[in-house]
Amino acid sequence: MSLQSHPLGWLSFLHGGSMRVVIFANGEFRHHEEARERVRLSDCVIAADGGTRHALAIGVTPNVVIGDLDSLSQTARERLQAAGAQMITHPAAKDETDLELALLHAVGQGASEIDVLAALGGRLDQMLANVMLLTLPQLAGIRVRLVEGPQSAFLIRGGGAWMTIDGEAGDTVSLVPLAGDAAGVSTQGLQWPLDGETLYLGRARGVSNVLQALPARVRLRAGLLLCVTLRQGAS
Repeated sequence: MSLQSHPLGWLSFLHGGSMRVVIFANGEFRHHEEARERVRLSDCVIAADGGTRHALAIGVTPNVVIGDLDSLSQTARERLQAAGAQMITHPAAKDETDLELALLHAVGQGASEIDVLAALGGRLDQMLANVMLLTLPQLAGIRVRLVEGPQSAFLIRGGGAWMTIDGEAGDTVSLVPLAGDAAGVSTQGLQWPLDGETLYLGRARGVSNVLQALPARVRLRAGLLLCVTLRQGAS
């Protein structure tokens, strides 16, 4: 059965509610069923250019397609136009990637939560750039996750409140410092707890911890920390 994205995602924002956005990037896309289940009828769906084919492959019609649109076939264009999708075209010679444009557009529309699919795997340079997009200052205060099947990643910023780590007992949790040392890292619910400690850039101390009890949480005093989770039994 085809899943048509629904404009209620926009309406909930206009009426003062939260707005959840799902963005389809143009990376590897292997976990189709899990992606289909992640998209809700009330979501606003944005496709970053080539990510359109991933959305259409699982029966999801994007509300917005953004980028230089060089990856869209004529058939896809006609299908999107018939469905009333908004097409936002940027020049091919630009400073931003299509995913960056999609994230900034979501922020501009008032997104309170963003899930990004198909941003991991494939070219190493693009994958690293996609991860680093989480550090955009415009995303501060918004729950943004990169999700690919059993893996997800989100950014924790220094000076903030406790951040919940979603998952179940036995899941792998890695905490990786970005842009320098992560100071004052504290955790709850992990097998090897941290209490106001420093995770140093370039060191692997925070990799492969284990979620032991819910709720599991993490916070830090200063720096940027990437939290990566992997469901138990996945590889």
